[in-house]
Formats: sequence, C-alpha cells, structure tokens
Amino acid sequence: MARRFFGTDGVRGVAGEEVTADLALGLARAATRLTTSGSGRRPQVLVIRDTRQSGEMLEAAIAAGVAAAGGDALLGGVLPTPAAPLLIRRYGLDLGVVLSASHNPFADNGIKFFGPDGHKLSDQREEEIEAALENATEATAGAIGHVRSLHGTLEDYLRELHTRFAGLDLHGLRVVLDCANGAAYRAAPEIFRRLGAEVTALADAPDGRNINDGVGSTHLDHLVAAVVAGGHDLGFAFDGDADRMLAVDRTGAVVDGDELIALAALHLRAGERLPGGGVAVTVMANYGFHTAMRAAGIEVATTQVGDRYVLEELRARGWALGGEQSGHIIELGFSPTGDGIASALLTLEALAGGDLSERHAMEKLPQRLVNVRVADRDARLDDHAVAEAIDRESAALEGRGRVLVRPSGTEPVVRVMVEAPTEDEAMAVCDRLVAALQAVAA
Repeated sequence: MARRFFGTDGVRGVAGEEVTADLALGLARAATRLTTSGSGRRPQVLVIRDTRQSGEMLEAAIAAGVAAAGGDALLGGVLPTPAAPLLIRRYGLDLGVVLSASHNPFADNGIKFFGPDGHKLSDQREEEIEAALENATEATAGAIGHVRSLHGTLEDYLRELHTRFAGLDLHGLRVVLDCANGAAYRAAPEIFRRLGAEVTALADAPDGRNINDGVGSTHLDHLVAAVVAGGHDLGFAFDGDADRMLAVDRTGAVVDGDELIALAALHLRAGERLPGGGVAVTVMANYGFHTAMRAAGIEVATTQVGDRYVLEELRARGWALGGEQSGHIIELGFSPTGDGIASALLTLEALAGGDLSERHAMEKLPQRLVNVRVADRDARLDDHAVAEAIDRESAALEGRGRVLVRPSGTEPVVRVMVEAPTEDEAMAVCDRLVAALQAVAA
C-alpha cells in the first residue's frame, strides 16, 4: 500500500502543519492498539523527545493517544534517540516513541516507533499503523491507561554507556563536544567527564528553537574553530537527536562516517569483535572505503540510503558494524540503532590513545555533495535532460569515479554526489549536474 505518513525514518515534517497533535494522537492510538503485552498487562510505551519547542505538544498528544488506546505512556523526557532501545530492553517495555526531526531545523519534528526488541518498526508494521489510523477506537472508561513520568532515564542511559566503555580511560584528553543544542546536551559532556576527559561543550544550552541552528554535525565551522584555537586533541559534533556524529581532528580536518567506520572495523576485527568479518554501508560510501576494506580482507555489503536498511543488512548477515557517511554508525555489540555518543567513544577506543590526525584507515577519493532544494524530487529526476546529464557524467567518470543523484527520503531536496580523481573535477561535474537540475521548471 502507498504510505501516507511514514518515510525512510518515521514521520517527519513541519510541526503543527504536517506533524500535528491530531496526527500524533492518532498514530500513538493506532500503534498502541496493535501492540500486545505478553504478560496480559496494558502495553507499556516509552516516550522520549529532543529539545524542540514542539516536542512538548507532541509528547502530550502521543501520551493521550497511548492512554486512549488502553496503554500506559511512560514519559522519559529529553534524551538521545539511541537511549530508546536501551531503555525499552532494560525496562521490558512493549513500544517506544521518539519525537525528533534529527538534523532538521527546529520548525520540523518527527515521530519514530521502536518495537519491544529495541529495533525500529518494519515498513510492514508502519503500514499496519497507517491502515489502523481510520479505525482506531477509544478505550472504555475502565480501560483507559495512565500517563506517568519515568524518572532516572538519563542516568540509566549513562550507565549503559559507562558499562560498555568501562575500560576507556580518557584522562589527559582535551575534547570539544558540539551538542547541537539538542538531546545530547547533558549526556555527552557527562559521560566524557566520567571517563576522565577535559570537556569543552558547545551548543549545550537549548531553548527550544536553537537546535541545529548553525551548530551540530551539519554545521561544523564552530567546532573546527574551537578545536584549533583551543589546542584541543579533537572534537565531536552530534545532531539534534544524537544518533549521528562527525569528528574533527586537532588540525581542524573533518572526519566523516566512512573514515570512522573504517577505523572501527579495523579495531573490532583486531579484537575479534567483528562477527562475520564484514561491514554494511550505503551507496554513499566513498570509493576509498571499499578499497581499504578490500585490502584488509573485510567484506562490504552496500544498501540503499538509510540507517534502517544498514541495520536490516547487518541482521540478515549476522554482522555487527555498519553505518553511513553522514555519521550514523551502528555497533550491534552495544545498541540496535545509531548512537552518536557511543560512536565517539568507539572512535577513541579504536585510537587507543593515538592521534586522530594520524589515522590511516582509508584514503578518500575526492567527493562533492550538494543538496538541491526542489518542489518535486521525482519530477526532476524523471526529466529527460537531467537523465541525459547524469548518464553523460557517469560515462565520463567510469573506472575513475562515480556519480550518484537521488531524492532525499526526509527533505524536499535532490542529493547530488560526485567522486572523481581530483577535487576540481568532482566540483566541476557536480556543478554541471546541479545546473541541469535547477534548469528544470519548478
């Protein structure tokens, strides 16, 4: 069936316009109706959110929908998205709801559902929720559920991180953390300090409207400047819900997800903690990543863009490590979803006290990535002139690089990515493709 609301990462859009309180209530009610508890109790549903102003409104609507369907809504407050699967498992809950639009601007918000196993719901399950929207009914008076605050959730999440990285000693490390004025603003500085690091925190004062506003993993200038000016060892930037992370070395060079995954893969394999001897990445992974993994004897599986598809591939193959160039890194030895804070700590574990600026996990092919904002993503890509331009540029780079042009699954943009032997050629090819897309009438 055609999906009306769910995209590649839950429901996402402008809060109050596309992601409304009515929609949130309806989805929560439908999802709770479809959820059963093995013990015969009322479904226990975790609700957490990031720092967006609209989060409180949607949290109230989700809670109302859960209770109206006869479930108990347990409000965990502001927490990173990756805390959800850990808490669901820890408390033995039946469903989790995360309210966040990740790296999007504050005006957007989103709704993601997690099952009792801690994994995001499947496409099929999301379709069932949509189908149940129109037919969802209210519980009778005696069966209406409760809404309760769930205390201690931040400490429980920190405890999980500390347990996983108990052997990591960060004393003497000077690190800058850009918390994006988002869900990482308390958790990230705290766990780094507990492990001994000297922490300088940026964008750690959310006001409901400044999340991702010129900061975080999609706006690295402030982090780069802070690391270099302060003589820090390195820095990490998280996005609004802290499920992704990018790094900056002491020289100010940005280290993306491809390099971080390569570093982690070599580290985990050396410690015999890379089940199956493989990693899963998306079609966006740099050609240099594939070259490095092939040289190291590590198998690589490629998926479509989206961390959920990386996770599906990992589960199908029995592997443990994968992720995206954007900084979503999944390490199933810790969590069934991307965790930016855990990924930063895994990076430090892999470095074993070494200098990130002297990493040698892979050599990147120069890459240029541009997002072209459009009114209709599919129409642009279906245009004959655009298709011809893509074919022409791809043929010219065959054997030397590649072109990837695709619609975003979460934003009204077409993403143009070019890899070529030199920066100048990558930029020139990308500029021509962008011009072809922009030449099509809106």
